[in-house]
Amino acid sequence: QVQLVESGGGLVQPGGSLRLSCVASGRSSGRFTSLYAMGWYRQAPGKQREWLASIRPSGHTEYADSVKGRFAISRDNAKTTVYLQMNNLKSEDTAVYYCNGQRSDNNYWGQGTQVTVSS
Repeated sequence: QVQLVESGGGLVQPGGSLRLSCVASGRSSGRFTSLYAMGWYRQAPGKQREWLASIRPSGHTEYADSVKGRFAISRDNAKTTVYLQMNNLKSEDTAVYYCNGQRSDNNYWGQGTQVTVSS
């Protein structure tokens, strides 16, 4: 089994930056980030979970319009870690951020990390 653990959330002022990390660990995690399509999602209170960005095994990246140009997804396969660099944060970015890994019928989620953007 594989566990995904997010970190890097916190309180930041509007216009600030944060970098989230998602580490894959467990017995089958050795090549996880290179074999799985990895993504970041978020869920604000009272709202549905929203897809933000993905990075495919090929390295191709995609972004939701709401974060394009501000957020960047990347990965370090040697560390089985995926990152989300978030710049120019806005109050509406406040949410719990989740990491996801998908391959065929396998779908893994992390427990989430809280990001709060407030002055």
